[in-house]
Amino acid sequence: MGSLVVNGLIVTMDEERRIIEDGAVYLKDGKIEDVGRTSKLVDEYARDSEEQIDAKGRIVMPGFISSHTHLYGMALRGASLDIEPPTDFTQNLQRIWWSLDELLTKNDAYATALSAALTYAKHGVTCFADTWSGPNSINGVLDHIEKAVREVGIRGVLAFESTERHSEKEGNEGINENERFIKKAKGQNRSLVEGMVSVHASFTVTDDHIRRAFQVAEELDAPFTIHTAEGLGDVYHNLERYGERTVERFKRLGILGPRTVLAHCVNVSTREVDLIANTKAGVAHNPMSNSLNAVGVAPVPDMLEKGVNVGLGDDGYIFEPFENMRSAFLIHRVHRRDPGAITLQDVLEMATMNGAKLYGLDTEIGSIESGKRADLVLIEPKVKPSPINANSVLGHLTYTCNAGDIDAVIVDGEVILRDRELVGIDEEKETAKVHKTISRLWDRLRSAEPQIDRVRGH
Repeated sequence: MGSLVVNGLIVTMDEERRIIEDGAVYLKDGKIEDVGRTSKLVDEYARDSEEQIDAKGRIVMPGFISSHTHLYGMALRGASLDIEPPTDFTQNLQRIWWSLDELLTKNDAYATALSAALTYAKHGVTCFADTWSGPNSINGVLDHIEKAVREVGIRGVLAFESTERHSEKEGNEGINENERFIKKAKGQNRSLVEGMVSVHASFTVTDDHIRRAFQVAEELDAPFTIHTAEGLGDVYHNLERYGERTVERFKRLGILGPRTVLAHCVNVSTREVDLIANTKAGVAHNPMSNSLNAVGVAPVPDMLEKGVNVGLGDDGYIFEPFENMRSAFLIHRVHRRDPGAITLQDVLEMATMNGAKLYGLDTEIGSIESGKRADLVLIEPKVKPSPINANSVLGHLTYTCNAGDIDAVIVDGEVILRDRELVGIDEEKETAKVHKTISRLWDRLRSAEPQIDRVRGH
C-alpha cells in the first residue's frame, strides 16, 4: 500500500521544471510512483493508499540538499571565545577552527551531528554532504555521525577531512577512515547514509596525499571533495610552492572530473573557472559562510554561464536553506551590480537538483518524478503577501518563505516531520543531551591554544 499527497502546488524540479497546480504525488515502497493532477491520481491510486496527506495551501517540492557542511559547526553556535580577534581567514582557522578540532571527541561528533540533523529535518533539508575534522577522533568517528543521522532519518554523505597539518601519519589515518566507511556504507542495502573522500585543502597536504586520496575515491567509485581557494592564503601557498594557482595544481594532479566537488572556489581566476568547466568538476557554493569569513564572492554567475554544476551549501554556518538561497540570490547581484546576475530558478536548482548531481545522486533524489526516492517537503507560508501560484511560487520560495514554514518532511517515503513536529523523537530530551555535551566542550575550549601549524605541500 502507498500514500497520496494531494491538493498541493507541486514544484517538481524535473527536466521540464514543471509546476503543477492542484497536484498530487503517489508514494510507494519509498519511491515516487506518479506525479500529476490530484483528480487523476486520486482516481488511479486512492484504493491503494493507506494515507492521504492533504497539501491544500502548501507548496510541495523535493527536499533541500546542503552540498557542503560541517555538522560540528553546531559546537560554535553562540560560543563566547576569549581570543585575539582574527583579521583574516587563516587566523580564523588557527585561532578558532583548528583549536576546536584538537578538542573534538567521538561523543562530540555524535552530539553535534544530532543537533545539526534535527535542525536540518525541521528546516526541510533531506540530504547533506558533511566533512568531519578532528585529529584526536579519527578512527571510527564516522560511525558516530552516522548513528545520529539515522536516528533523525535524513540522508547524509559523510567523510573525514584528511589533512597533514601534524604529520603524514595523521593524513593517512584520515584517508583510511574514509575508505573504511565507504566500504561499510556500500555494503548496506538502500542506506540513507553514504561515504565519500574528503581532503581539507591544498595548503595542508602534499601532492602525494591528494593523489592517494583521489585514487581511493576512484577505486571505490565515491565522490571526492576538497576546500578550494576559499581564502587567499590557499592561492598564495600554491603560487609560492608550485608556481600554480589552486585549481591549476589540481589539474596537474589529475583530480578534476565529474566525481570532484570543489568547495567554495571564491578566489579563482577566469582560467580556473574554464578548467573546472572543461573537466566537469562541480562546485559547492557557500555564500553566507564566505560572507562571515570575509573571503570574497565566488564567481558563480561566470561558472553557471560556462556550464559548471554549482550546488548550494552552508559550510556549517546557517543550516537554513531559504536564508542560503536568499544570500546566493542577492550577493551576486550586488557584487556584479547587475540585477540579472542570477535568477530565482538558478538558486532553487542549486539547492535541489544541482546538489544531487554533485554527489552522483541525481537519479535518486533532487526532483519529484517517477522512480526517484520519495524525499518531499511541504511548505505552508505563514505570511502570504500575494497569491501563491505556478507563476509566483519561485519568488515566494526565495523572498517569502523561511524555515518556520516547513509543515511536513518525507524522506524515503517516511514522514519524519508532521505539523511542524518531529515524528518519533523527543526533541526536548535530545536537545538537552546535546547541550550538556556542547557545554563541556565549551569549557575545554576556553583554555585552548591557537594552532599555528605549518602548512604542507613539499
